[in-house]
Amino acid sequence: MTLFSNPLVVDLLAKYRPIAAMTHTSALFQWDLETNMPEAGANARAQAQAEIELLRQKMTLDLTGLIEKAEKQKTLNDAEKGVIRVIKRELDFYQKIPADLLEQLQKATVEASVPWREARKKADFRIFQPHLEKITDLKRKQAERLNPSTHPYNALLDLFEEGLTITDLDQIFSVLIPQLKKILAKTLGQGKFPEKHPLEEADYDVEALKQVNEKLTSLLDMPGKRFRQDVSTHPFSIRIAGDDVRITTRYQPKNFKASMFGLIHECGHALYELQVDRELDFTPSGTGVSSGVHESQSRFWENIVGRSRQFTSMTYPLLKTKLSSLSLYDENQVYSYFNTVRPSLIRVEADELTYNFHIAMRYELEKKMLQGTVQVSELPSVWNDMIEEYLGKRPPDDAQGVLQDVHWSWGQYANFPGYSLGNVIAGMLWNTLTRKQLLPIKGDKSIPALKGWLAENIHKPGATYPPKELLNRVFGHGYDPSGLVSYLENKYLAPN
Repeated sequence: MTLFSNPLVVDLLAKYRPIAAMTHTSALFQWDLETNMPEAGANARAQAQAEIELLRQKMTLDLTGLIEKAEKQKTLNDAEKGVIRVIKRELDFYQKIPADLLEQLQKATVEASVPWREARKKADFRIFQPHLEKITDLKRKQAERLNPSTHPYNALLDLFEEGLTITDLDQIFSVLIPQLKKILAKTLGQGKFPEKHPLEEADYDVEALKQVNEKLTSLLDMPGKRFRQDVSTHPFSIRIAGDDVRITTRYQPKNFKASMFGLIHECGHALYELQVDRELDFTPSGTGVSSGVHESQSRFWENIVGRSRQFTSMTYPLLKTKLSSLSLYDENQVYSYFNTVRPSLIRVEADELTYNFHIAMRYELEKKMLQGTVQVSELPSVWNDMIEEYLGKRPPDDAQGVLQDVHWSWGQYANFPGYSLGNVIAGMLWNTLTRKQLLPIKGDKSIPALKGWLAENIHKPGATYPPKELLNRVFGHGYDPSGLVSYLENKYLAPN
């Protein structure tokens, strides 16, 4: 049975396909920018991306009359209502953001990519500072255009997590952070999970780890002909189309788990996109619904599955065969290595207990930056003070502090809270799937069962339902950090 039968909606989707083709092209450009493009190509790429974005704006605005007619239909099904809702959100954005601001943002973010990489490499924020000042000013203007009657952060939050507000986030963090501090203190006091492990300083053969990562994608049942894996400075996943999803990881000189779990994390993102209903391809709702729901999938696979004792048992023979440094360590010691607990300065290397401190700090800092109470020039020192307050450690240089994330160079203000929302939703999934006896996993046959449940309940609708409605349909309630707290207590504090 087809998802779309209303003639007006069918006509609307036919006219939307060129816009979807532009999205396809922009995604491919973005992937190439991070993996293959020579540095000197940045200016031309910035111009091309800006022109594509302007074409998207014009073509979307041309749908205004058709959208107005379609939304008056009284017999629309959920899929058809979802299409109209998503296009209306795009229309609202393009009606409020003038073409010149759109063009400036596209150029500024593409032009910032190379200076950010150089600044990070040299651990010198001053190289990136003028670019971030420009981006920050443009994001303030964007927030003002989107919704001048609210906190600028709310206007930008809604772009990533439809309907989310700082009131929601303040409630989540006010519960989550105090609970995490208690669990962290008890965990460190018990000493069952080590703060350091010798494997973190062990060299590994990159080619051998690439073979491990290739096997891991098979273990996770990734469809080999529908995705590809590459290397980039910052691991990411990007949807080009329903049968074309790209992921990357990175290979550092030591500490192989960083690359391994970076890969599993990005596989979680990719699985979401690969399991969206294929009939939604080239429609506005044919993708993940929000950054928070997306992140819940990557954190679920990375942490709740990947760092579990059961998954360690499944992967240990492979790891021991491929990585010579594991010859001195048994399965329990590798499990301890996967689950070290200590405050880390680097967000992407943070353990489950301290990760959300990184997000809470960035959330507070971004609010201040958008309000202008913290200037871009002050960022390195303010960052260092804030992270020391949260974690008790101070970055030795800018690369391990304010320059560690690529997001601001992409103009992604208000995106970071989605990571904590992802952890919260992953905790909700743990709670539900444990009750349904799909967790803990019981071998490689458990993977398809998990994928199937996630496909039916989270993935297939794509962006048909807004995030809060999707959560209510699946769990019967909205964002609730208690599942995450229960999962962490069960893992780190329960007796063996």
